[in-house]
Amino acid sequence: MNQCITLNRRQFAVSTAASAGAMLLPRGPYGAKPDLKLKLLTYNVWYGFTKKPNRKASYLKFMKEQAPDVVSLQELNGYSPEKLAADAKTWDHTHSILLKEKGFPTGITSNQPITEVKRTLEGFHHGLMRCLTHGIYVYAIHLHPGNWEIRLREIDLLLKDIATLPRDAKVALAGDFNTFSLYDKPIYDRSEDMVPFFKRLDVRTKGKNLRNDQLDYRHLKRLEDAGFVDLINTKRKAFLGTFPTPLRRDEDMGPDRRLDYVFATPNLATYCRAASCIVNDTTGLLSDHQPVSVTFELTTH
Repeated sequence: MNQCITLNRRQFAVSTAASAGAMLLPRGPYGAKPDLKLKLLTYNVWYGFTKKPNRKASYLKFMKEQAPDVVSLQELNGYSPEKLAADAKTWDHTHSILLKEKGFPTGITSNQPITEVKRTLEGFHHGLMRCLTHGIYVYAIHLHPGNWEIRLREIDLLLKDIATLPRDAKVALAGDFNTFSLYDKPIYDRSEDMVPFFKRLDVRTKGKNLRNDQLDYRHLKRLEDAGFVDLINTKRKAFLGTFPTPLRRDEDMGPDRRLDYVFATPNLATYCRAASCIVNDTTGLLSDHQPVSVTFELTTH
Protein backbone atom coordinates (compact mmCIF):
# COMPACT_ATOMS: atom_id res chain seq x y z
CA MET A 1 0.00 0.00 0.00
CA ASN A 2 1.34 3.44 -0.90
CA GLN A 3 1.85 5.87 1.91
CA CYS A 4 0.09 9.21 2.07
CA ILE A 5 1.56 11.88 -0.20
CA THR A 6 1.49 15.44 1.15
CA LEU A 7 2.43 18.83 -0.27
CA ASN A 8 1.96 22.05 1.61
CA ARG A 9 2.95 25.64 1.09
CA ARG A 10 6.61 24.97 1.93
CA GLN A 11 7.12 21.28 1.31
CA PHE A 12 6.34 18.70 -1.31
CA ALA A 13 7.12 15.26 0.08
CA VAL A 14 6.43 12.15 -1.98
CA SER A 15 6.40 8.65 -0.56
CA THR A 16 5.68 5.54 -2.56
CA ALA A 17 6.20 1.87 -1.83
CA ALA A 18 9.38 2.01 -3.90
CA SER A 19 11.00 5.31 -2.98
CA ALA A 20 10.68 8.72 -1.36
CA GLY A 21 11.83 12.17 -2.39
CA ALA A 22 11.21 15.79 -1.49
CA MET A 23 11.23 19.24 -2.93
CA LEU A 24 10.39 22.56 -1.38
CA LEU A 25 8.00 25.10 -2.79
CA PRO A 26 8.49 28.83 -2.26
CA ARG A 27 6.37 31.45 -0.69
CA GLY A 28 4.77 33.74 -3.27
CA PRO A 29 6.31 37.18 -3.80
CA TYR A 30 4.31 39.68 -1.84
CA GLY A 31 3.59 42.92 -3.65
CA ALA A 32 5.26 41.75 -6.85
CA LYS A 33 3.72 43.05 -10.04
CA PRO A 34 2.85 40.64 -12.86
CA ASP A 35 4.97 41.23 -15.93
CA LEU A 36 4.45 38.13 -18.06
CA LYS A 37 1.19 36.65 -19.26
CA LEU A 38 1.52 33.00 -20.22
CA LYS A 39 -1.16 30.87 -21.87
CA LEU A 40 -0.95 27.08 -21.71
CA LEU A 41 -3.25 24.93 -23.83
CA THR A 42 -3.71 21.14 -23.75
CA TYR A 43 -5.41 19.16 -26.51
CA ASN A 44 -5.99 15.50 -27.32
CA VAL A 45 -6.22 15.62 -31.13
CA TRP A 46 -7.58 12.08 -31.71
CA TYR A 47 -5.32 9.68 -33.57
CA GLY A 48 -3.11 12.38 -35.05
CA PHE A 49 -5.70 13.32 -37.67
CA THR A 50 -5.42 9.87 -39.26
CA LYS A 51 -9.18 9.57 -38.75
CA LYS A 52 -11.32 12.22 -40.47
CA PRO A 53 -8.21 14.07 -41.67
CA ASN A 54 -10.16 16.91 -43.28
CA ARG A 55 -10.40 18.54 -39.83
CA LYS A 56 -6.64 19.26 -39.72
CA ALA A 57 -6.76 22.63 -41.50
CA SER A 58 -9.46 23.93 -39.14
CA TYR A 59 -7.44 22.70 -36.16
CA LEU A 60 -4.34 24.61 -37.28
CA LYS A 61 -6.44 27.75 -37.77
CA PHE A 62 -7.95 27.35 -34.30
CA MET A 63 -4.53 26.94 -32.69
CA LYS A 64 -3.21 30.04 -34.43
CA GLU A 65 -6.19 32.05 -33.18
CA GLN A 66 -5.70 30.81 -29.62
CA ALA A 67 -2.11 32.17 -29.60
CA PRO A 68 -0.87 29.90 -26.82
CA ASP A 69 2.61 30.19 -25.34
CA VAL A 70 2.90 26.51 -24.41
CA VAL A 71 0.96 23.55 -25.80
CA SER A 72 0.63 19.97 -24.51
CA LEU A 73 -0.69 17.57 -27.15
CA GLN A 74 -1.84 13.97 -26.93
CA GLU A 75 -2.51 11.30 -29.57
CA LEU A 76 0.01 12.53 -32.12
CA ASN A 77 -0.28 9.23 -33.98
CA GLY A 78 1.87 9.07 -37.09
CA TYR A 79 3.86 12.15 -36.13
CA SER A 80 7.60 12.68 -36.45
CA PRO A 81 9.54 15.48 -34.74
CA GLU A 82 9.61 17.28 -38.07
CA LYS A 83 5.86 17.00 -38.54
CA LEU A 84 5.17 18.37 -35.07
CA ALA A 85 7.62 21.22 -35.68
CA ALA A 86 5.80 22.09 -38.90
CA ASP A 87 2.46 22.20 -37.10
CA ALA A 88 3.92 24.29 -34.28
CA LYS A 89 5.20 26.91 -36.71
CA THR A 90 1.61 27.61 -37.77
CA TRP A 91 0.89 28.87 -34.24
CA ASP A 92 4.26 30.66 -34.09
CA HIS A 93 6.12 28.13 -31.94
CA THR A 94 9.70 27.44 -32.96
CA HIS A 95 10.40 24.89 -30.21
CA SER A 96 8.82 21.43 -29.99
CA ILE A 97 9.50 17.94 -28.65
CA LEU A 98 7.86 14.59 -29.36
CA LEU A 99 7.78 11.70 -26.90
CA LYS A 100 8.10 8.91 -29.48
CA GLU A 101 7.07 7.99 -33.02
CA LYS A 102 5.02 4.86 -32.37
CA GLY A 103 1.67 4.30 -30.70
CA PHE A 104 0.05 7.35 -29.11
CA PRO A 105 2.78 9.99 -28.68
CA THR A 106 2.51 13.17 -26.68
CA GLY A 107 4.17 16.42 -27.67
CA ILE A 108 5.00 19.83 -26.23
CA THR A 109 5.49 23.04 -28.19
CA SER A 110 6.56 26.47 -26.95
CA ASN A 111 7.40 29.94 -28.19
CA GLN A 112 10.42 29.91 -25.85
CA PRO A 113 13.33 27.43 -25.61
CA ILE A 114 12.63 23.95 -24.29
CA THR A 115 15.27 22.39 -22.02
CA GLU A 116 15.69 19.55 -19.51
CA VAL A 117 13.66 17.16 -21.63
CA LYS A 118 12.94 13.79 -20.04
CA ARG A 119 11.14 10.95 -21.80
CA THR A 120 9.94 7.94 -19.81
CA LEU A 121 8.37 4.91 -21.46
CA GLU A 122 8.76 2.22 -18.81
CA GLY A 123 5.79 1.97 -16.46
CA PHE A 124 3.49 4.21 -18.50
CA HIS A 125 1.00 2.88 -21.05
CA HIS A 126 1.51 5.85 -23.38
CA GLY A 127 4.71 7.18 -21.83
CA LEU A 128 5.52 10.35 -19.91
CA MET A 129 7.35 13.46 -21.08
CA ARG A 130 8.41 16.59 -19.27
CA CYS A 131 10.46 19.65 -20.07
CA LEU A 132 11.34 23.08 -18.77
CA THR A 133 10.02 26.10 -20.67
CA HIS A 134 9.06 29.61 -19.55
CA GLY A 135 10.53 28.67 -16.16
CA ILE A 136 7.88 25.95 -15.67
CA TYR A 137 8.26 22.19 -15.68
CA VAL A 138 5.52 21.07 -18.05
CA TYR A 139 4.37 17.45 -18.15
CA ALA A 140 2.42 16.10 -21.12
CA ILE A 141 0.00 13.65 -19.51
CA HIS A 142 -1.84 10.76 -21.16
CA LEU A 143 -2.86 8.08 -18.67
CA HIS A 144 -4.11 4.60 -19.47
CA PRO A 145 -7.51 4.78 -21.23
CA GLY A 146 -9.19 1.75 -19.70
CA ASN A 147 -7.67 0.36 -16.48
CA TRP A 148 -7.93 2.04 -13.10
CA GLU A 149 -5.16 -0.14 -11.59
CA ILE A 150 -2.63 0.91 -14.22
CA ARG A 151 -3.67 4.55 -13.86
CA LEU A 152 -2.95 4.39 -10.12
CA ARG A 153 0.54 3.05 -10.78
CA GLU A 154 1.09 5.78 -13.37
CA ILE A 155 0.08 8.46 -10.87
CA ASP A 156 2.53 7.09 -8.32
CA LEU A 157 5.33 7.02 -10.90
CA LEU A 158 4.43 10.58 -11.91
CA LEU A 159 4.68 11.80 -8.33
CA LYS A 160 7.98 9.97 -7.93
CA ASP A 161 9.34 11.78 -11.00
CA ILE A 162 8.14 15.16 -9.75
CA ALA A 163 9.98 14.55 -6.47
CA THR A 164 13.28 14.60 -8.38
CA LEU A 165 12.80 18.18 -9.58
CA PRO A 166 14.67 21.12 -8.07
CA ARG A 167 13.50 22.83 -4.93
CA ASP A 168 10.97 25.57 -5.65
CA ALA A 169 10.10 24.11 -9.06
CA LYS A 170 6.89 25.37 -10.63
CA VAL A 171 5.10 22.39 -12.20
CA ALA A 172 2.15 22.06 -14.58
CA LEU A 173 0.53 18.72 -15.42
CA ALA A 174 -1.45 19.11 -18.64
CA GLY A 175 -3.24 16.51 -20.68
CA ASP A 176 -5.72 13.67 -20.92
CA PHE A 177 -5.89 11.95 -17.53
CA ASN A 178 -8.66 9.54 -18.58
CA THR A 179 -10.15 9.64 -15.10
CA PHE A 180 -12.57 11.49 -12.87
CA SER A 181 -12.55 14.36 -10.41
CA LEU A 182 -14.42 14.33 -7.13
CA TYR A 183 -15.42 17.92 -7.94
CA ASP A 184 -17.50 16.51 -10.80
CA LYS A 185 -19.00 13.62 -8.85
CA PRO A 186 -22.39 15.34 -8.23
CA ILE A 187 -22.82 15.66 -12.01
CA TYR A 188 -21.90 12.05 -12.63
CA ASP A 189 -24.12 10.80 -9.81
CA ARG A 190 -27.12 12.39 -11.50
CA SER A 191 -26.35 10.71 -14.83
CA GLU A 192 -28.49 7.67 -15.48
CA ASP A 193 -26.08 6.26 -18.04
CA MET A 194 -22.61 6.96 -16.62
CA VAL A 195 -22.05 3.67 -14.78
CA PRO A 196 -24.09 1.61 -17.28
CA PHE A 197 -21.99 3.05 -20.11
CA PHE A 198 -18.74 2.00 -18.47
CA LYS A 199 -20.17 -1.44 -17.79
CA ARG A 200 -20.87 -1.75 -21.51
CA LEU A 201 -17.46 -0.36 -22.35
CA ASP A 202 -15.60 -2.73 -20.04
CA VAL A 203 -17.42 -5.68 -21.55
CA ARG A 204 -16.76 -4.46 -25.07
CA THR A 205 -13.08 -3.68 -24.55
CA LYS A 206 -12.30 -6.10 -21.70
CA GLY A 207 -11.32 -3.01 -19.74
CA LYS A 208 -11.31 -2.12 -16.05
CA ASN A 209 -12.72 1.40 -15.91
CA LEU A 210 -15.06 0.61 -13.04
CA ARG A 211 -13.84 -0.47 -9.60
CA ASN A 212 -16.50 -2.44 -7.78
CA ASP A 213 -19.00 -1.18 -10.37
CA GLN A 214 -18.27 2.45 -9.52
CA LEU A 215 -16.19 5.29 -10.92
CA ASP A 216 -12.75 5.49 -9.32
CA TYR A 217 -11.83 8.96 -8.08
CA ARG A 218 -8.57 8.08 -6.35
CA HIS A 219 -6.20 9.03 -9.18
CA LEU A 220 -6.75 12.77 -9.07
CA LYS A 221 -7.32 12.64 -5.32
CA ARG A 222 -3.71 11.51 -4.95
CA LEU A 223 -2.52 14.53 -6.91
CA GLU A 224 -4.67 16.85 -4.80
CA ASP A 225 -3.49 15.20 -1.58
CA ALA A 226 0.03 16.02 -2.81
CA GLY A 227 -1.03 19.67 -3.10
CA PHE A 228 -1.68 19.95 -6.83
CA VAL A 229 -4.47 22.36 -7.79
CA ASP A 230 -7.13 21.59 -10.42
CA LEU A 231 -7.08 24.96 -12.17
CA ILE A 232 -10.34 24.49 -14.07
CA ASN A 233 -12.16 23.80 -10.84
CA THR A 234 -10.82 26.99 -9.26
CA LYS A 235 -12.06 29.23 -12.08
CA ARG A 236 -15.18 27.66 -13.59
CA LYS A 237 -18.71 28.72 -12.86
CA ALA A 238 -20.36 25.55 -14.14
CA PHE A 239 -19.44 22.04 -15.21
CA LEU A 240 -18.25 21.55 -18.78
CA GLY A 241 -17.12 18.15 -20.02
CA THR A 242 -14.19 17.66 -22.35
CA PHE A 243 -15.27 14.31 -23.80
CA PRO A 244 -16.98 13.22 -26.01
CA THR A 245 -17.67 15.79 -28.72
CA PRO A 246 -20.12 15.82 -31.67
CA LEU A 247 -17.30 14.61 -33.93
CA ARG A 248 -18.18 11.02 -32.97
CA ARG A 249 -21.88 11.43 -32.34
CA ASP A 250 -22.63 8.27 -34.34
CA GLU A 251 -20.83 6.13 -31.74
CA ASP A 252 -21.73 5.06 -28.19
CA MET A 253 -19.28 7.31 -26.32
CA GLY A 254 -21.20 7.72 -23.07
CA PRO A 255 -22.26 10.84 -21.13
CA ASP A 256 -20.35 14.10 -21.07
CA ARG A 257 -17.39 13.97 -18.72
CA ARG A 258 -14.20 15.84 -17.86
CA LEU A 259 -11.06 13.90 -18.74
CA ASP A 260 -8.68 16.74 -19.65
CA TYR A 261 -7.07 18.85 -16.92
CA VAL A 262 -4.30 21.21 -15.99
CA PHE A 263 -2.94 20.76 -12.47
CA ALA A 264 -0.36 23.08 -10.94
CA THR A 265 1.78 23.26 -7.85
CA PRO A 266 0.60 25.93 -5.40
CA ASN A 267 3.49 28.25 -6.25
CA LEU A 268 2.27 28.29 -9.87
CA ALA A 269 -1.48 28.06 -9.24
CA THR A 270 -1.37 31.33 -7.31
CA TYR A 271 -0.61 33.10 -10.61
CA CYS A 272 -3.50 31.53 -12.52
CA ARG A 273 -5.89 34.18 -13.77
CA ALA A 274 -8.13 32.15 -16.10
CA ALA A 275 -8.85 28.50 -16.79
CA SER A 276 -11.52 27.00 -19.00
CA CYS A 277 -12.62 24.10 -21.15
CA ILE A 278 -13.06 25.53 -24.62
CA VAL A 279 -16.40 24.15 -25.79
CA ASN A 280 -18.06 25.54 -28.89
CA ASP A 281 -19.29 24.56 -32.34
CA THR A 282 -15.78 24.75 -33.77
CA THR A 283 -13.99 22.61 -31.19
CA GLY A 284 -16.82 20.11 -31.26
CA LEU A 285 -15.73 19.03 -34.73
CA LEU A 286 -11.93 19.31 -34.35
CA SER A 287 -11.39 16.29 -32.08
CA ASP A 288 -13.28 13.90 -29.81
CA HIS A 289 -11.83 15.90 -26.88
CA GLN A 290 -12.31 19.57 -26.10
CA PRO A 291 -9.20 21.67 -25.46
CA VAL A 292 -8.38 23.18 -22.07
CA SER A 293 -6.71 26.56 -21.65
CA VAL A 294 -5.15 28.25 -18.61
CA THR A 295 -3.59 31.69 -18.34
CA PHE A 296 -1.01 32.81 -15.78
CA GLU A 297 0.36 36.22 -14.89
CA LEU A 298 3.87 35.45 -13.75
CA THR A 299 6.44 37.61 -12.01
CA THR A 300 10.21 37.69 -12.22
CA HIS A 301 12.66 38.58 -9.51
